[in-house]
Formats: sequence, structure tokens, C-alpha cells
Amino acid sequence: MANSSFVTEFLLVGFSSLGELQLVLFVIFFSLYLIILSGNFTIISVILLDHNLHTPMYFFLCVLSTSETFYTIVILPKMLINLFSVLRTLSFLSCATQMFFFLGFAVTNCLLLGVMGYDRYAAICQPLHYPILMSWRVCGQLAVTCIISGFLISLVGTTLVFSLPFCGSNKVNHYFCDISPVIRLACAETYIHELIIFICGALVLVVPFIFICISYGFIVRTILRIPSTEGKRKAFSTCASHLTVVIVHYGCASSVYLRPSAKYTSGKDRLVTVTYTIITPLLNPMVYSLRNKDVQVAIRKMIEKTGFSPKTL
Repeated sequence: MANSSFVTEFLLVGFSSLGELQLVLFVIFFSLYLIILSGNFTIISVILLDHNLHTPMYFFLCVLSTSETFYTIVILPKMLINLFSVLRTLSFLSCATQMFFFLGFAVTNCLLLGVMGYDRYAAICQPLHYPILMSWRVCGQLAVTCIISGFLISLVGTTLVFSLPFCGSNKVNHYFCDISPVIRLACAETYIHELIIFICGALVLVVPFIFICISYGFIVRTILRIPSTEGKRKAFSTCASHLTVVIVHYGCASSVYLRPSAKYTSGKDRLVTVTYTIITPLLNPMVYSLRNKDVQVAIRKMIEKTGFSPKTL
């Protein structure tokens, strides 16, 4: 860290060139931020309060919603402040802290989606062994492993970036301290650091995604053997929400992080990252509440208990 003392703060210039359009963006992002918080909080509350949802599938959904809530809190509040502020600076330590927590929760989400794919495989392909394969002890161990692994990988990535010397420009061409725009400011050779970060990114994104694909290969084969159409529909419906989130999450993340920072293009990557940091956390509660009948029923029960049922109006 001593090598990096030349730069004491970073200037986030992600949306500074948009002028008056920043006010429109503030309204849009602030509205989406409130929806993300309320949506994920609703999912978490419903799963915790409704005993019918105390199953491994919803346990992991609850952990995922919690992780995505904190993941959003790491990025959006500072971004919203910067849209209204002339001084868009972030101290060296604050930038490193933001990157650490952003990467930690992002990697945790990737690993959790892989575990959720395994849960669907165990439920559909191994129903007789499911209570043993996905016991509460196993679920807890898997969730803790995802979180610890996520932040260990984040620690490696953040340390590799901020161990480099920063002695030139401090203008980060992004709306938060992400790896590519920050490492490009280093005034030293970054090839080895980027290679290690790339390998970590490939492991985090490619390995869980391949695991999910293999799991769903077995799931599809099992579902096709179900004789009744209704049985097939129910089996597919339990997987549709997870698959939708997986495609958006891994698709956007891969397009940004599975390439060298030299190929970073600020405009295009900012747009993709907005999808990755805002749309995905927004998509998660919407998909699981709109497509999942169990969650819909639980939400109605919770609304009725609060006294806001349409019948009382």
C-alpha cells in the first residue's frame, strides 16, 4: 500500500459528461434503488415469516436476496450522491473498500446461483435422497462456503489492484471503483496482476455456469421422463425463475470481466455494468415473485395480516 501513496483519492467521472441528463438519471436510479430494496426486503421477510417457504430452495433465495441487497448498497448510494455532487472524489481507502465489498457480494451471488442449480438438480433428479443431500446442515455449510469463498477471492483481486503504484491520473472513468477502470490508472506493468484476476474471474464465472448447465442437462432429461404434462409443467416452473436470473447475471458479468482491461470501453461497459449492478438485483425479486406461486401466496398472506387486504377496503 505504501507504493500507492502518490494518489490519495480517486475522481469518479462516470456520468459527469451527461450534463442536465444527470438529474433524469438520478430520478430513474433512485426509483430503481427503492424498488430493489423493497423487493428484496419483501422476499426476505416473506421467506422468514412463512413456514411453508422454509425449504432449501427458498433458504438460498433468501441468502441471495440478502447478498444482492448489500451488493446494491455498496454501489448505488455513492452513485446517486455523485449525480448531484460537483466533487465526485473517493479516498484511496474508500475506493479499495468499495471494490472489496462489491466483488465479495458479486462473487457470492455467482456461487449461490451455482448452489441453487445443484439444489434444483437434487430436488428433481434425486427426490428420494433430497432430504439428505440438502439437509439444513448442508444448506448452512454451502451458504457459508459461498460467502467466505466470495470474500476471499475478492480480497485477492482487491489486493492485486491496490498493491500497484498509482502516481498519474486519478480519474476513474466509471461510476464506482471497478477493477478495469482502476487498474488502468496504475503506473506500472499490470500484466501479471490482470492475468491472475482474469483466472479468478474465469473460475468464478465459468465453473459455476458449467456446473449449472450440467445440472440442468440432467434436470431436462428427468423432466422429459415424467409421463404427465402437468408434472412436466410444475417441474419446469420451479427452474424457470432461476434460469432467467442465471442468464442475465452470468451474461452481463462475463462480457465485462472475462477480458483484459485494455479492451475496456467506458461507454459500452458502463451500460453493461448498469445492467449488472441494477437490473439483476431488480430482476431477482420480480422474477421470483411474479413467476412463483408459493411466493405470491405468501405475499398475499403477509398483506392480509397487515390489514391491507382489498377485502378490508
